Amino acid sequence: MGIQFDSKNKIFHLKAKNTSYVMEVVRDGYLLHRYWGRKINTFHNSNFLQLLDRGFSGNPYLHKDERTFSLDTLPQEYPQYGNTDFRKPAYQIQQENGSTITDLRYQSHSIFKGKEPLEGLPATYVESEDEAETLEITMVDSLIGLKVILSYTVFERLNVITRSVRFLNEGSEELKLLRALSMCVDFRDAEYEFLHLHGAHVKERHIERQPLRHGIQSVESTRGASSHQHNPFIALLRKGTTEDFGEVYAFNFVYSGNFLAHAEVDQFSNTRVTMGINPFDFNWKLEAGESFQTPEVVMVYSAEGLGDMSRTYHELYRTRLVRGHFRDQERPILVNNWEATYFDFNAEKILEIARAGSKLGIELFVLDDGWFGKRDNDKSSLGDWFVDHRKLPEGLDDLASKVKDMGMEFGIWFEPEMISVDSNLYREHPDWCLHVPERLRSESRNQLILDFSREDVCDEITKRVSDILESVPITYVKWDMNRHMTEIGSASLPADRQRETAHRYMLGLYKVMEKITASFPHILFESCSGGGGRFDPGMLYYMPQVWTSDNTEAVSRLKIQYGTSLVYPIVTVGSHVSAVPNHQVHRTTSMEMRGDVAMSGNLGYELDLTKLSDEEEKIVKQQVAHYKEIRKLIQFGDFYRLQSPFEGNETAWLFTTKDKSEAVVYYFRVLAEPAAPTTVLKLKGIDDTKQYQVIGTDKVFGGDELSYVGLSIPANIHGDFQSYVWHLKACSE
Repeated sequence: MGIQFDSKNKIFHLKAKNTSYVMEVVRDGYLLHRYWGRKINTFHNSNFLQLLDRGFSGNPYLHKDERTFSLDTLPQEYPQYGNTDFRKPAYQIQQENGSTITDLRYQSHSIFKGKEPLEGLPATYVESEDEAETLEITMVDSLIGLKVILSYTVFERLNVITRSVRFLNEGSEELKLLRALSMCVDFRDAEYEFLHLHGAHVKERHIERQPLRHGIQSVESTRGASSHQHNPFIALLRKGTTEDFGEVYAFNFVYSGNFLAHAEVDQFSNTRVTMGINPFDFNWKLEAGESFQTPEVVMVYSAEGLGDMSRTYHELYRTRLVRGHFRDQERPILVNNWEATYFDFNAEKILEIARAGSKLGIELFVLDDGWFGKRDNDKSSLGDWFVDHRKLPEGLDDLASKVKDMGMEFGIWFEPEMISVDSNLYREHPDWCLHVPERLRSESRNQLILDFSREDVCDEITKRVSDILESVPITYVKWDMNRHMTEIGSASLPADRQRETAHRYMLGLYKVMEKITASFPHILFESCSGGGGRFDPGMLYYMPQVWTSDNTEAVSRLKIQYGTSLVYPIVTVGSHVSAVPNHQVHRTTSMEMRGDVAMSGNLGYELDLTKLSDEEEKIVKQQVAHYKEIRKLIQFGDFYRLQSPFEGNETAWLFTTKDKSEAVVYYFRVLAEPAAPTTVLKLKGIDDTKQYQVIGTDKVFGGDELSYVGLSIPANIHGDFQSYVWHLKACSE
């Protein structure tokens, strides 16, 4: 493990658990990428660079007589534009004279144990210096006094390398950052498939996979959020890669705002992958002596397919991204009143639902939107975080106390980043929203966005939210954000800094979240953005779980949760049972299937429990009791995908404990088929040497039989929208 530097050959060799990453300094300080893949003992340049005279690939001035040396053909670590490389650069600087030409060269490096935090930004961390080692490479453009520090952290027990970049203006004139991506990898071939997670509101994180082609394939967000439309994750897969076999090179951006991730295949079939803050509508002024820190990219290599990649991300994020008291705590089963009542409720109705939940064994009641201001619909009151005594005459504290007397915890919904035009806050401070002078202010869901690039706005919202959390016995907060940015401008910034607004907003938001979550460590915070519109690593750093999608329909959730599991740990996935016909797609599925899908994440209910039939009450009570038995396994075990909803009518996945002594297998079939074939499900992630009993039966099977022969799906499962569950425990010897 660790980072080695061969001073004679100027080669950096980074070693993680089972992967190596190699760089080389050549000629006049150019930093080249040489290898990333399976771990090797020593790099001896077997894949030596073959320098060829390529037409229309120019030569740097110092090598103008050497036509075989061109940056256009070399694999670089942090490339720039304008010095013979015509591919997309990782960064771009504009000088006062208008020039955007820079020329970074290697100056020095340092290697140290551990990992430093990124100032003002979320990032992975270590709890012991021995867990990781960090390399910082200093590159300089001596003409303008620009210093760029490339940071690489290697985790000892995982196939993970994290990267970020810091820019320092050590010159005498102002510089303007036009492009500041966090990483680049230049692969020397293009024999890959490009995988990403696309979607829409109520249809998040669907998997799309296609061959790389010449030119640029990219995903991005310009919405001011990581977005429902594209998750800040991409992967390159060797052709034919499956869940269990093949090479995967994966990239995930620890940021919740605008991002860009792209793969560019050049004229010689080399592939350049870059990721970072979206350059669109972005720049950042660097005065002399100032610095700029980019967010982090988490890079994962897997030689054993997508499943191994996912479990690497899951372990890293669950243990070294998520923080605080709830990182290692089992998450409570909750009931949320939103789809039961929407805005139309009073204290008695809330208590009726809570009372019903308590009898069923539910542990937490969450009061959703509508408890504040004069919030009878979505047209008013955001920003006025004061209790509506028309609905709650005795206040929140009384309501929460009564819920707690029922043996349940009490949670609440906020949307702190938003403001309604019809609100006292807007009437008092109309300039506190994002806006551009003399332009109309576009609304979405009848609301505007508070300008979190302003310290006064951040301070006031922090105070208003904290006042509620201090005065009421709240143990859970759902933090929502229900629109994306338009007219991105700030009344507090000068004209030449207006394009900094979106990033400054994110820095302000992270500061507010840090302060509130640190002040209330006993509260479990769940991030939400119209469901899964900000399901990203940046949010997980502050809030250990995310409302996965506003679409709670079981069949839709198969794809949503399957896609989400590609990167994000199951313990971060909020998943609820809701009423039928479903409010989003109007489909009717069984309570059993809805429960089995929801139990494949953090179980909750979002329906009027007072309207359940006797049979439904019985089923829910059984689900709650069963989930409590397997909750630790589901939330903190290893996850294996068995059958994909993107490839057919059936879906299956499996959870197993670290020691493989217990497993839960879920199978789902969407539609019944005439003359359907019989199905056998081959398991993964269990111990071939153990004997497993199927709980609730006297059947015992060897782990090898379950893995290689498989389990038959019972033929007596009839009709559409069916599920089946096996709970396996290893027999004591």
